[in-house]
This record gives sequence, structure tokens and C-alpha cells, in this order.
Amino acid sequence: MKKVIYLLALTTLMFGCKNNSETQQEETAVVETESMANYQSFGESITDKEVMSQDEMLSKYDQMKLGDTVSVKFTSKVKSVCQSKGCWMRLDLGEHESFVKFKDYGFFMPKDIAGQDVIVEGRAFVEETSVDDLKHFAMDAGKPQEEIDAITEPELTYAFISSGVLIPEKQ
Repeated sequence: MKKVIYLLALTTLMFGCKNNSETQQEETAVVETESMANYQSFGESITDKEVMSQDEMLSKYDQMKLGDTVSVKFTSKVKSVCQSKGCWMRLDLGEHESFVKFKDYGFFMPKDIAGQDVIVEGRAFVEETSVDDLKHFAMDAGKPQEEIDAITEPELTYAFISSGVLIPEKQ
């Protein structure tokens, strides 16, 4: 991508511009593009543009009813990841969390990204999670048996099926 931007900037300079202010604007655009964060990408290719905050996402979830589905992209901090194979993660939404699985079980997350920010794109929905599933997820998370046995009722879950995830690369 950087090569394309440099090629466009070089071509513009070689063939001239109408005035110096246009050249300065183009040079500024190149600098801004260069300063964008680099990401590890998982699943489908997504961008870091038009991303909702975790507070905006919580507000959207709070307005949803059981069975509602909405396509969104948001950023949040990873609270936990499936320690079995990275097949789900929980994202912080302040007073709640979003339980994220991956489209068609097509990709997995690194198991060591708890505490890192991510950008996810996909479908958000509210669902009821069964006792069996809650116990399974608690086991995947490495919870103690007493905590797993204490799960006796289903819960409403802020769920998310992600088609793509971006994790900023550590600098």
C-alpha cells in the first residue's frame, strides 16, 4: 500500500501540479497514511475506518431485543480468549462484555491477547446462552470446577459473530 502511495506521489511530482498548495496537500496525505497503525489481520480483510467505540457499542446492545441483529464494527479491549484453541474471546463493554465467536469457525485468535485492543467487524445480536454452553465456555476459560458447577441458569448474552479482526502490532 505504501508503495502505491509513493508511486502516486512521485508521478504527481514528475508531471507537475497546478500549484504548490495542491502538492503540499498531497504530501500531507502521504504522511498521514504512513502514520497509520499496522495491524495483524484475522479472517476477512477489514479496515480501521468508521469504527464505533466500546461505549457506542454498549449503547447499541442496550437498545437491542432478543433476536435483533445488526452489522457493526467496533473497538474494545480483550478481556479473555478461549485457552483451548482461541475459538472465542470476550470484549470489554464497561459494565458488560461482548462474547465474540468467529464466522464459520474459520479463524482463531492468539491465546495471549487479553488486555490488548482489537477492532472487530461482523454481526452483533442478543441471545440466550444455555447452561450447558455457559459451563463449556467456563471450562474453556480454565475456571475452577466450583465456579463451573455454580452455573445453573441460562443468561442473556451480548453476542457477536466476527468476520474479521484487527490487532494493532506492538511497536
